[in-house]
Amino acid sequence: MSITATLINLYHVCHRELWLHAHGIRMESNSETVAEGKFIGDTAYPQRAEKYTQIELDGVKIDYFDAKNGIVHEVKKSDKMETAAIAQVKYYLWKLEQHGIAASHGIIEYPRLRRTERVELDDADRKAIGDWVADIDRIITSEHCPGVIRKPVCRSCSYCEYCYADEE
Repeated sequence: MSITATLINLYHVCHRELWLHAHGIRMESNSETVAEGKFIGDTAYPQRAEKYTQIELDGVKIDYFDAKNGIVHEVKKSDKMETAAIAQVKYYLWKLEQHGIAASHGIIEYPRLRRTERVELDDADRKAIGDWVADIDRIITSEHCPGVIRKPVCRSCSYCEYCYADEE
């Protein structure tokens, strides 16, 4: 299975959701939170599609790449999962590098917060990404789904009802 940026993102949020997603158990279509995030991503910068290129490499889709300046742009609804968002952008930069495409840095844009976060890739990140990919492969090839993580983030997760179905 190809490691996508979504899997990288989920790896930094919840291994259970990562495993379920990788095994085709998708709950995003039932989630208002996911729909709202998609709406913000699609409407926050309406002229962006004209200015930037969409790139797909090995199943990894980068929606907005400024090829002229070598900048990856990623739009997020909130900074709640900032660590996962940063990891996702670093993965994009790493993928571009693997394919010989020059990228100077990434920018995570939070339109609702009117804030941006600059993301750069260094040697420590390159090693970490190799470790992430190996660990993701281990998780998704396991016969057993990881356990519930029981964190506040679970309440807004599209898999919440699935994970907590046995509890009252």
